[in-house]
Amino acid sequence: MSAVDIAGFVTDLKAHAAEHGFHIHAERHFVETYSLGQNWEVELHPEQACGGPLDLHLSIEIDPRMLLSFEDEIIERNGEVAGLTEPYLLPIFFNWALPPLSHPPDLLVLATELAGIGGADLPLEVSAIDSFASVTDAPRRSLSIVAGVQVPLAEAFVGGQVPCDVMDRCHAVSEFLLERAPDWLDGSELA
Repeated sequence: MSAVDIAGFVTDLKAHAAEHGFHIHAERHFVETYSLGQNWEVELHPEQACGGPLDLHLSIEIDPRMLLSFEDEIIERNGEVAGLTEPYLLPIFFNWALPPLSHPPDLLVLATELAGIGGADLPLEVSAIDSFASVTDAPRRSLSIVAGVQVPLAEAFVGGQVPCDVMDRCHAVSEFLLERAPDWLDGSELA
């Protein structure tokens, strides 16, 4: 049995997200059979955006070697987490996506605006992909924003959570994108 209840951590994380104005749609748990690496994915968005167009995926990647090493150290310390020798970290990623945009924003301007919202606690990476249905069609640009934070595994072990400031910033990024989406999309994507 694992010393860290990752499933409980994800359940608490979903409840924490709901407290910060997010609506949870789905949760998936993947286990890689060869390495036993795990990945948890949660689909969520601000409560007022149930009809779209914004998708937000939260994912947690668990390296089994790191988890086993952490558990070994916890056993040696009789359950004490204070003064751990290694910075055991649990990476958590937030991925925002919009459908292909009819009127895409300038990426540099968008990245600058989002940097002001995310701040130093939530650095955001803005990227876009242009796709062509056929060579005679105009490109359709899809927007992707990714942010990552790392929660010390020791905090997850004692029931800690993603800081409220990070969740508030994620909600603010979501609202910012939702406010601007009508300008970037034509009416068909908003329905």
